[in-house]
Amino acid sequence: MPRRFPLLWASLALWAATAGPARALTAGQALAMAAGSTDERVAAVQQAVLDADERTAAFLQALADDAVQLAAGKALIVRGDQGQDPVTGAEAPLPEDAEEIINNNRMRGEIDTALAGLALLGQDPARRLAAAQALMRAPDAGRLALLDKALAQETHAPIRARLELARAAAMLGSADASLRRAAAQTLSASATPDTRRLLNERAALEDDAQVQAALQAALRAIDGRLAWGERLGALFSGISLGSILLLVALGLAITYGLMGVINMAHGELMMIGAYATFAVQGVFRQYLPAAFDWYLVAALPLAFAASALVGAVLERGVLRFLYGRPLETLLATWGISLVLMQLVRTLFGAQNVGVENPAWMSGGVQLLPNLTLPYNRLVIIGFALAVLLGMGWIIARTRLGLWVRGVTQNRPIAACMGVNTARIDTLAFALGSGIAGLAGCALSQVGNVGPDLGQNYIVDAFMVVVLGGVGQLAGTVYAALGLGVLGKFLEGWAGAVLAKIAVLVFIIIFIQKRPQGIFAAKGRSFE
Repeated sequence: MPRRFPLLWASLALWAATAGPARALTAGQALAMAAGSTDERVAAVQQAVLDADERTAAFLQALADDAVQLAAGKALIVRGDQGQDPVTGAEAPLPEDAEEIINNNRMRGEIDTALAGLALLGQDPARRLAAAQALMRAPDAGRLALLDKALAQETHAPIRARLELARAAAMLGSADASLRRAAAQTLSASATPDTRRLLNERAALEDDAQVQAALQAALRAIDGRLAWGERLGALFSGISLGSILLLVALGLAITYGLMGVINMAHGELMMIGAYATFAVQGVFRQYLPAAFDWYLVAALPLAFAASALVGAVLERGVLRFLYGRPLETLLATWGISLVLMQLVRTLFGAQNVGVENPAWMSGGVQLLPNLTLPYNRLVIIGFALAVLLGMGWIIARTRLGLWVRGVTQNRPIAACMGVNTARIDTLAFALGSGIAGLAGCALSQVGNVGPDLGQNYIVDAFMVVVLGGVGQLAGTVYAALGLGVLGKFLEGWAGAVLAKIAVLVFIIIFIQKRPQGIFAAKGRSFE
């Protein structure tokens, strides 16, 4: 057993050597914690923790590991095929009729809480803080004596503040109404979701009018403090969703907005980029495990190249014969999307595959108690901005962008000026397809990758392009962020399904009033 938990056993030994005088574990205490009704065992565990020594800590850990058995009215710790006396540590024979101890969920929770309580009296400040937080999440009036003992010897101000809150949370279960009322007033200063949950649970059971009033006042105070975190969380979620929609729609802004091609296979081009990322992850995991955290950097150009290549083949093999016939283009690309999905199912299987975040994209930044910004979402927002700036530079500042704009505005004149319009069509379509591959690479970091990945975003992407204005990059940005933020705020108010319906109705009404979108294409006409 010590080999399985070396750090825990070392910590318990250090605690025993420095925590001050403690009563030694007795055989009667060990038996009381191991046998009897659940209420009796819980009471025995709570009492033992108050006067715990290293033997008590070791016995509790053995209980947690299901390594205690009963034999001849005595509790024994099981070490392989041998028994061990929990009081003396001496080896004892394990009878054949030894009875295994079964811990129900309540008992397991009590043992875990007791082990956390032991950490309150140790020397490691980080462990004491973690133990105080654990006791606050699972408060029990029976722990008040332990918390008072910990408070009496605690010198670190942050840990003392957390202990005070844990003590107040435990007081909510007290039989004394004045203590419950004082606990509610103390907890009102802690604006965290855990505190709100505890107060709500107590309010549902409270029958004392004064205590109920104190609980409701505390809940109103906490709700007021948490409201800004919830609003900012909805705003961040909307911006995050908008950045994903922007990545998806940027490729369509070229293939549909600039070239006029209704590409229903755009989602499958995203899927190809996501599966290219999955393949690169597999290569790094097998051949370059030491550099695994950088697989995403290598996956970006490969995802772009894979989708761009498929897009170029699609344009040269099918779409070049269908320009000017939007219905035929729609039907052809829809059929190609089905072919691509089936091809992926054949190669990778029909089940979703997982793409792991690199270590530097795991975790998040906690700004408020109820507001955490995940690193992977922050990276995707920054990546979407970088792709937008790069695409804007290509269209506005490069020779390729000049040719694309020239062919889009007046194909015959561009051809007369020596521009190879067929080649430009292929390059522009490959560029839009490659950006779809980058979107798929980004999407692989926030969800599972499967054959149906593109189907979840293609309709929203078309709505973004149409709402922003055909061929208008600025309109695409405004539409993507606007729809993302609007959708998330409506979800919090009306639910996901009604929010989708409301957004769709809004777009229909907007297009009815302004068919050209947010930004109309500039031009001149002579009548």
